Amino acid sequence: MNLKTQRITTVGVLTALSLILMVLVKFPLIPTAPFLLYEPGDIPILMISFIFGPLPALISTFISSVLMAVITGQGGPYGALMHFIATGAFVGVAGLVYQKKHDKKGAIYALISGSLTMTLIMIPANLIITPLYLGVNYNIVAKMLLPAIIPFNLLKTIINSIFTFLIYKKLVKFLSDRNLIK
Repeated sequence: MNLKTQRITTVGVLTALSLILMVLVKFPLIPTAPFLLYEPGDIPILMISFIFGPLPALISTFISSVLMAVITGQGGPYGALMHFIATGAFVGVAGLVYQKKHDKKGAIYALISGSLTMTLIMIPANLIITPLYLGVNYNIVAKMLLPAIIPFNLLKTIINSIFTFLIYKKLVKFLSDRNLIK
């Protein structure tokens, strides 16, 4: 198998793992907003971003967002769009930063940068898209930002960042040992 095929296969497997995690593992993080469900699907996509760069991670994010909406019906096109914006911002920025500084310190900085970017980008995304998506008034969404939406996004990215940080090197070693990455 050539390197390009191995790369596509590895990205495909990690994308599938992301989708499986999104479907099977879901639970609320904020008791006052039980509709905001944590799912660990960003972890494999962060791995893609760190290993192969932000573009394959963004493609994986798009595919998993669309498939999640199609398979579960959850959120429909608005849910897919929100997932693409959130995860895309997270993995895109984290991957760009990690490409520039490819060590532990760089990984920490990348994960923090991606987490903050996602949290910040989801403020206007929620204010614009959520009223359309849920059919609620803009003011209701605005009042939920600080007690629920912002803490949820921070917690979600922190949890996903910690797991990524703990698993990343082991995954790279596993893939390298099998000549699936250089």
